[in-house]
Amino acid sequence: MTYKMIVLDLDDTLLREDGTISPRTKQALINAQEAGIKVVLASGRPTYAMWDLAEELNLATYESFILSFNGGIITNCKTKEVVFSCVLAPEIAHHLYDVSKREGVNILTYLGDNILTDEISEYIEVEANITKMPLLMTDDFKQAVSNPVVKVMMLEEPEKLALVEKKLQQEFAGALSVTRSKPFFLEFTENGVDKGNSLERLIDQLGITREEVIAIGDGNNDLTMLEFAGFGVAMGNAATNVKEIADYLTDTNMNDGVAKVVEEFVLN
Repeated sequence: MTYKMIVLDLDDTLLREDGTISPRTKQALINAQEAGIKVVLASGRPTYAMWDLAEELNLATYESFILSFNGGIITNCKTKEVVFSCVLAPEIAHHLYDVSKREGVNILTYLGDNILTDEISEYIEVEANITKMPLLMTDDFKQAVSNPVVKVMMLEEPEKLALVEKKLQQEFAGALSVTRSKPFFLEFTENGVDKGNSLERLIDQLGITREEVIAIGDGNNDLTMLEFAGFGVAMGNAATNVKEIADYLTDTNMNDGVAKVVEEFVLN
């Protein structure tokens, strides 16, 4: 099969534990783009927190793409044009705030290049460290969110958040997309917004078929894109349910799992 696109999750997939891309993986992805393959970075991260990685991989040079906020926004790296966007009305964010208080979990969203929250917690600090975005504290979350937002996130220790996830997936069924990107991150986007659906929108614009797409990931928010892609690859460190639906299992993020897929199935 001749592939025309490689779609990559970031944390625990493209990135090593220290948040860097290995030299072997970087070179493999640049070589793939030189051969005409589109590379798409697909993450729950805000767009702001993905630009440095896009620049490191020269995505603008090859007119590749960023798929951020779990598919809420798709950006052309060369033109910086937003080719798809789907947001939550302020009233939905306000309701999610009330739900977070009911369930006893922390909540945040994004205003511009800032993380907005009304409390500091261990897991909010994790998100700030991952994204390198400053925290914007507020005494009135609802008043601060007066315009649409792309994503809202609830945060708590994994055992409790798993129970909240199950409950809220039922509560918001057919109204919102609810998924965990990490054991302590529960993410809310507009109904139907996920990595798989946004990937479908992107390839339709580019004239690429799903059979020509390789998608690589490790977590629950990667399931839809691995199922959609013609060739879905799970990392060696992926969650068990991700491995079960994948077409192929590669090495871990610490052992150049992404590079090994690109070298074998694209560059070979």
